[in-house]
Amino acid sequence: MRIFSTVIIAFALVCCVLGGKLVSVSDDELEARRYVEQVDEEILSRRNVGTEAEWAYESDINEDKLMVKNEVAAANAVFLKEVANTLNKYEYESFSDEDLKRKIRKLTKLGYSVLPEDTFAEMLDAINRMQENYAKVKVCDYRDNSKCDLALEPELTEIMATSRDPEELKYYWQQWYDAAGAPTRDDFQKYIDLNGVAARMNNYSSGAEYWLSAYEDDTFEEQVDAVIEELRPLYEQIHANVRYQLRKYYGENVVSEKGPIPMHLLGNMWAQKWGNIADITSPFPDRQLLDVTEEMVRQGYNPIQMFEMGDKFFQSMNMTKLPATFWEKSILEKPDDGRDLVCHASAWEFSKTDDVRIKQCTRVTMEQFFTVHHELGHVQYFLQYQHLPSMYRDGANPGFHEAVGDVLSLSVSTPKHLEKIGLLKDYVEDEESKLNQFYGSALNKLVFLPFAYTLDKYRWGIFRGDIKPEQYNCKFWEMRSKFSGVEPPVVRSESDLDAPAKYHVSADVEYLRYFVSFIIQFQFHRAACEKAGEYVKGDPEKTLNNCDIYQSTEAGNAIKAMLELGSSKPWPDAMEVLTGERRMSANALIEYFRPLYDWLVVENERIGAHVGWENTTSKTILNFSRVCILLNELYPSFSVRLIELIVSDRCALWQAKSFYCDHKQPTLANTWSMNKCPVASFNYFPKLYKSMTVPGILFRSHILKIPSERIALTNQSTLDALRVNRNCLL
Repeated sequence: MRIFSTVIIAFALVCCVLGGKLVSVSDDELEARRYVEQVDEEILSRRNVGTEAEWAYESDINEDKLMVKNEVAAANAVFLKEVANTLNKYEYESFSDEDLKRKIRKLTKLGYSVLPEDTFAEMLDAINRMQENYAKVKVCDYRDNSKCDLALEPELTEIMATSRDPEELKYYWQQWYDAAGAPTRDDFQKYIDLNGVAARMNNYSSGAEYWLSAYEDDTFEEQVDAVIEELRPLYEQIHANVRYQLRKYYGENVVSEKGPIPMHLLGNMWAQKWGNIADITSPFPDRQLLDVTEEMVRQGYNPIQMFEMGDKFFQSMNMTKLPATFWEKSILEKPDDGRDLVCHASAWEFSKTDDVRIKQCTRVTMEQFFTVHHELGHVQYFLQYQHLPSMYRDGANPGFHEAVGDVLSLSVSTPKHLEKIGLLKDYVEDEESKLNQFYGSALNKLVFLPFAYTLDKYRWGIFRGDIKPEQYNCKFWEMRSKFSGVEPPVVRSESDLDAPAKYHVSADVEYLRYFVSFIIQFQFHRAACEKAGEYVKGDPEKTLNNCDIYQSTEAGNAIKAMLELGSSKPWPDAMEVLTGERRMSANALIEYFRPLYDWLVVENERIGAHVGWENTTSKTILNFSRVCILLNELYPSFSVRLIELIVSDRCALWQAKSFYCDHKQPTLANTWSMNKCPVASFNYFPKLYKSMTVPGILFRSHILKIPSERIALTNQSTLDALRVNRNCLL
C-alpha cells in the first residue's frame, strides 16, 4: 500500500507539470500569495468605479447612467474571471496557509461574472429592467383618478400604514401588485434561467445552493427550517390575537374567524411588519402606546437630525464616528427635482477609506428612526473592516450585516432610552404598558420571520425546479398562507406574478440574511446587554427586553471586535467573539418575548380567539370562469366525470390538487396554462346522494332524473346551478 501511495503522489506531480502547473507546491503557494496581494489593490479600485456607477444610476434612473453602469459591470466581470482563471491553475486546496486558501476560494467564486460576456449582459439587463419597473411605478389616487403620480415612497407606504378604510387599502394593494409584478414576467423568467446557468458554472446544483453557500454550513437550510418550527407556537398566538382584534374592528365580513388574515389590513404593503396597526390591535388601547412620531414632529426633527442621533449612539459605545464624506455624499431625503430613484433604504461602501454612504428617502417617524439605526449598523460594519483585504470586506455571513444595526434598535426602542434622549415624556410603565410594548415589538420583529423565510424558500423552489413557471404565483400565495397565515385581498391567478412586487425579488437580493439577522440579533443583544451590566438572567430588574446598551463602551468594544473580523473567519468564529456561542438559536428571541407569549396563551383562550388558520372557504376563494362537465355512461352509481375545470381565484387549483392527493382521490392528471389561466383536467366521482367539501370547492350531486344530473357550485354565497348532459356546457 505504501508503494502504491508513493506512485500516486508521483503521478500527481507529473500531472501538475503536464497541466502547465508548477512542480513545487511551496513555490506555487508563494506565487499564489504574491498574486493575491498584488491584485487586491486593483480589485478595490474596480469595485469603487463599479459602485460609483451603481450609485449614480440608482440615484437618478436614466438610460445614460444605466449604460455606464452596465459597461463597468461587464468590464469588472471580465477582470474577475481572469483573476479566477489564474488562481484556478493552482492546486490551492493543498496549500498549508489556511488564510490564503480562504482568500482564493472567495476570489474564485464568481457569481454572475462567470457567465459569458453576452449572457452576463442579458442577466444585467433583466435585473435592471425589473428594478426600473419597480422604481417607476405610479398609481392613481383612490378618490381622484385624474391624479396618477402616487409612488410607493412615500405615498403608498404612508397610506398602507395609516388608512383604516379596507376598500381604499384593497385598491392600493391591487394597483401596486398589478403594476410592480406581472410586467416583469419575461425578465423574471430570463433571470431565473440565467441564475441556474451561473450556479452550475460555479459548480453548484442551483442558485439555491449558491446562495446558501455564503453560510458555510451544509446543514444551514435544515437549521433554518428547525428555527421556523420552533417559533411557530409563538407566532400562532400573536397571529390569533391580531386576527381577533381586526375582526372586532372591521367586522366578520372583512376578517374571518379562522382563516388567513387579509394582508392589506396589516399596515404594510407586503404584510412583513404589522407595527403600524398597533393602535387598533394592542391589548390595552387605553394605555399610552410607545410611538414617539408625534413628539419627533413636535420637536422639529428632520432626517439629518435622525442620522446624527444614530451616529451619537455608536460614538457613545466607543465606535467610529461617521466621516465627513458621509454627510457630503449621502442622500438622506427624497430629492424634490422630479428624478426617478430607488428609494429603498440602503447602505453603501465604496472600497475607499471612509467613503461610506446611505441612500434613504427618510420620513420623520419612529419606524424610520429605527431604520436609520439599522442602516447605520451597515455603515459601522464597513468602517470596522475597511482595513482588511478586498475579499474580506463583508459580513461574517449575510445575516451579520443586517443584525448589527438592529441590535441598537432593540435598545433604542426601549422606553428608558427614548426618555434619555428626550422623545418620551410622562410615560407610565405599568404591566399593561409593558405588554403593549412587547406586543408592538412582536408586530415588527416576530411576524417578520415567516415572511422572510417564505421569500427565499419560494425562490429556492424556483431555482431548484421544484416550482414550475406555470405555478409561480399560486405557489407564492400558497406559501404565504402556509407560513404566515395571510392572504391577498383580491383574486390572484397565474396571470399575475406577485413576488417581484417586493424590491428584493426584483433586485435579485437574497433574503435569508434578514431571517438570520432577526434571530442572531437577539443573541448579539443578550451578549451585549450582559457586558453592559443591563441584563442578568433571572433578575426581574435587569431583563433582556428592558436593556439599553447606550453609552456602554464594554458592549461597544465587544461588538467592534466581532465586526473587525469582516468575513476573514467562518461566521461561528465571529459569533463566538461576542456571544461565546457558535450556532444560530432562537432561544434568546423566545426569552425576550416570553412574557408576551405567556399572556397571549391565557388571553386567547379567554376571548376564544382561534389559534392557527384554516384554508379559505369557497365563500371567498372561487371564481369559476368556465366549467365543462361531461356525464359519463350511466353506471349504477350515476358517476359524473368532471373533465375540465378552469379556475382563476386565489389558486384554488392547487388547493384542489392538494385535497385530492391527501385524500387519495383521483389526482390531477395534467396542469398547464391556457390564456394565462390555470387549467386542470382530472376525474372526480361523487357517490350517489353524497356531498363532499373540497377546500375552496363545494360539490353537491343530486340525482334529478336520468340521464341528466345537476351539480351546484357555491361561490361567494351565490348558488350557480349547472344542468349537464353528454354535451360540454358553459
